[in-house]
Amino acid sequence: MERNELRRAIERQFTDGYRTSYDRENEVLRIERAADRFGVNIRLAPLVAKAKVRGNIAVEEIVDYIKTALTADQEIELVGNEAQIFPVIRAASFSTETKTGQALVMTPHTAETAIYYALDLGNGYRLIEERHLNAMMTKERVDQVARDNVKKLPTDLKEDDVAGNKFYFLSARDGYEASRILNDEFLRVMDRRIEGDMLVGVPHQDVMIIADIRNDQGYDAMQQLMFDFFTNGRVPVTALAFHYEDGVLEPIFIVGKKNPPTDA
Repeated sequence: MERNELRRAIERQFTDGYRTSYDRENEVLRIERAADRFGVNIRLAPLVAKAKVRGNIAVEEIVDYIKTALTADQEIELVGNEAQIFPVIRAASFSTETKTGQALVMTPHTAETAIYYALDLGNGYRLIEERHLNAMMTKERVDQVARDNVKKLPTDLKEDDVAGNKFYFLSARDGYEASRILNDEFLRVMDRRIEGDMLVGVPHQDVMIIADIRNDQGYDAMQQLMFDFFTNGRVPVTALAFHYEDGVLEPIFIVGKKNPPTDA
């Protein structure tokens, strides 16, 4: 997908209620709301290579990002919208404030990850800020509602065998794949299926990997998978996998012994 093709594909998603303009010299596409001129600038150059590899999926990710950014300053109401509140997993180093200095609602998770909370808007989501909380919707209430909602999301998995090890992939394309790591019941069910060591990976927000590691080649394969997904993800979380045992997630660093196998 070439630069102009990518630009037109994005512009087609922002017609009614939006204005677009293109700075050819700097290769920057600007999309703004027609009503108040609030907008975002998108540099196309870094996106072209990704779009050439991933095609329409990359375009959809870019569009989702823009739509989320264009709703970032809108007021939201949590009470009455409990069914749309979900947890989102971010790196432990993720900012605790918005660009305008508003504190985000956050709960520590592991040494590598933290839990933030979002109100799903249908075409994207808005991270919940502390100013959105009130007596009826406290941080504790938001956390409980979000955890309950993530348990209702489907947990369909794709399975692959690599050198005697089993890998399970969850990619529902709903933006909350990594959030399933908070579904304790789901993890316990998977633990009962695992014959070797259970590793869980959330390299970026749109995928969750569960591995049944039965030999050294399995560890090497998991390391490579985590690195590849982490470097190519829209919202990277962590390149480290977690060892899961007795309900506890412990980040581990895998020291590769050989190139991971490519064939099952």
